[in-house]
Amino acid sequence: MRALWVCVVLNPHCKLEEKSCWLRQLRKWGDMDVCPLEDGSYGNELPNITNALTQSSNHSQDSLARPRRTVFTRAIEGCDLHWQDSHLQRIISSDFYVSPSYQREGESLLFNSQGQPLWLEHVPTACARVDALRSHGYPKEALRLTVAIINTLRLQQQRQLEIYKHQKKELLQRGATTITNLEGWVGHPLNPVGCLFLTLTEACRLEEENGLEISDAGDAKPPVYQHVPVAMGCQASSESYLSLALEVALMGMGQQRVMPEGLYAQDKVCHNEEQIIARLTELELEAALVQTLRKQCILLLEGGPFSGLGEVIHRESVPMHTFAKYLFSALLPHDADLAYKLALRAMRLPVLETAAPSGDVTHPHHLVSVVPSRYPRWFTLGHLESQQCELASTMLTAAKGDMLRLRTVLDAIQKNIHSSSLIFKLAQDAFKIATPADSNPDTTLLNVALELGLQVMRMTLSTLNWRRREMVRWLVTCATEVGVRALLSILQNWYTLFTPTEATSIVAATVMSHNTILRLSLDYPQREELASCARTLALQCAMKDPQNCALSALTLCEKDHIAFETAYQIVIDAAATGMTYAQLFTIARYMEHRGYPLRAFKLASLAMAHLNLAYNQDTHPAINDVLWACALSHSLGKNELAAIIPLVVKSVHCATVLSDILRRCTVTAPGLAGIPGRRNSGKLMSTDKAPLRQLLDATVSAYINTTHSRLTHISPRHYGEFIEFLSKARETFLLAQDGHLQFAQFIDNLKQIYKGKKKLMMLVRERFG
Repeated sequence: MRALWVCVVLNPHCKLEEKSCWLRQLRKWGDMDVCPLEDGSYGNELPNITNALTQSSNHSQDSLARPRRTVFTRAIEGCDLHWQDSHLQRIISSDFYVSPSYQREGESLLFNSQGQPLWLEHVPTACARVDALRSHGYPKEALRLTVAIINTLRLQQQRQLEIYKHQKKELLQRGATTITNLEGWVGHPLNPVGCLFLTLTEACRLEEENGLEISDAGDAKPPVYQHVPVAMGCQASSESYLSLALEVALMGMGQQRVMPEGLYAQDKVCHNEEQIIARLTELELEAALVQTLRKQCILLLEGGPFSGLGEVIHRESVPMHTFAKYLFSALLPHDADLAYKLALRAMRLPVLETAAPSGDVTHPHHLVSVVPSRYPRWFTLGHLESQQCELASTMLTAAKGDMLRLRTVLDAIQKNIHSSSLIFKLAQDAFKIATPADSNPDTTLLNVALELGLQVMRMTLSTLNWRRREMVRWLVTCATEVGVRALLSILQNWYTLFTPTEATSIVAATVMSHNTILRLSLDYPQREELASCARTLALQCAMKDPQNCALSALTLCEKDHIAFETAYQIVIDAAATGMTYAQLFTIARYMEHRGYPLRAFKLASLAMAHLNLAYNQDTHPAINDVLWACALSHSLGKNELAAIIPLVVKSVHCATVLSDILRRCTVTAPGLAGIPGRRNSGKLMSTDKAPLRQLLDATVSAYINTTHSRLTHISPRHYGEFIEFLSKARETFLLAQDGHLQFAQFIDNLKQIYKGKKKLMMLVRERFG
């Protein structure tokens, strides 16, 4: 809308009355509260359309004092512009307008040293004039003014290079610079770069004979261009409008500019950049255009603070990743060294970095990476980082097989990319490219993938990342593909890459798996070396984190007696303080499964010491483990059963659990359970003698205590459930010789204590007398 209304008011033949009418209407619309703002937000305002290109760098200080700028403000300002300037009239009206030869020695504001006319107006405003001429049916005039603007930009570029040569030493020492462009040309409301590019390419476009026909698929064919020489009066021009179009696009895209305020403006920069690049990719780069491309890329690299690809850029400079990706792909077939130099320079993202320490003067222009704090004003930071990743991926793909280039790209990635997720994506991309399905893997790129994967491991070791488990598994896969040396390396240096749990449960377990051994086709000595490394890792992890690694360590050390004994001893030592009953029960069950029942018994006993089962925890998850531990003790013999029962009595206070254990222990004699071929003909244990007497007493006490606890807050709807509970209690009481008397006395006590609960006591009498 902005560019359209500027176009309307800049009509070369617009009458004063018409312009006044438009001005009134535009001001009326602009004064409305609902009128959209120019930058899409209420942030800092942009400079006036007629402002000079270079102004004070502290422009943001007075931004609050600037008037409100709407989408019509530029058109209102455009009403002050006119076409009466004699120099401008001569530029647009003639191809033969050049300065007299005798005036070409000194400095001139109107012509360059070749005598070609210049137009020194603010660039976006000058481009708006070009757009107005095109739109109102003056294509030749628009071309002439475009050429004058480009000649001006060239002269400006030369002078900026000269300025930088004098400042270079100081800027490199300081490692920082300011940005002289208050508003960038990419993403600008008037789209100056796109306007000039379109004007020039339209003059070179070939119209096909069947151009009006639409293909069935509806796909628009890319335009076809031809070189049309630039009209320069009597002189023969070696330049074409097509080469000028490429040159001005590169100059505009490569301009160093500050990131604008607000999401809308930043999003517009990204979209405009993509639009221009899409048009550039339509150009077929033959010799003449490649020459223009190389020349402009060299100038951008040497452009200092005036170029976004200069050696020193501002912290808040708009990154060049998307632009550099196009340049890299375009240059690579013609000048690979220049392509890599340019793309590597563009990899930086200084907004996520901090300046080098003041004491370091050896490479003051190198920026030291820090853990990035997301920069809140950069709303498109995620998109910019993904573009940085795309540029890196493009370079990695192109450098496949070239170790020197891959190492340089790898260094740039490690220095400039701060997102672990993006580095992981690059590692995956490199791995995929390095391992094609139909040919042998590329070892150079595989090593780069591994190196990136290792960096990701180090970056995410102490920070939370929801993809961490996937990352660890992938690294082991990558190291396996690289070879046995890589696997040995990550096993030996596990503490810098993995947590103890990851190292044992994922890394070592995968390395020791049958699939890995087959994949690597290892001989016996190599298998033993790998296994020894994995066992050493397992023991180190078990020492460091016995709670989470002990079971994995035992599993990994199964085939080595000494290592297995060491792992078992680590568990025993840690059982007193460092492990929970659940972990100890799990390891105890594992020991029984592996054929070590006595060790399983010892661990189960240690687990019981950590357990505390309250009277009302009859659904506790540890109940099955307690029953298993008692069954194990029972199967081992009377001595083991006698040893476990005191521990059970001390830890378990739930009556139903105790009665269940007691019932199971009275079914068979100790030492006979689970022995095939043995008949349970031995003498069963008496509940009146040790060790079952202690268990019986504890069970009876638990029933009595639980009964009183339940009666304290019982409600009528739980009466039936309570009567059933008493029935179970009676079964336990009756296991004692005088059990029926004890139970009768217990019931009598209940009737006396809780005689106020008449309905409940009536139910008790009906069932138990």
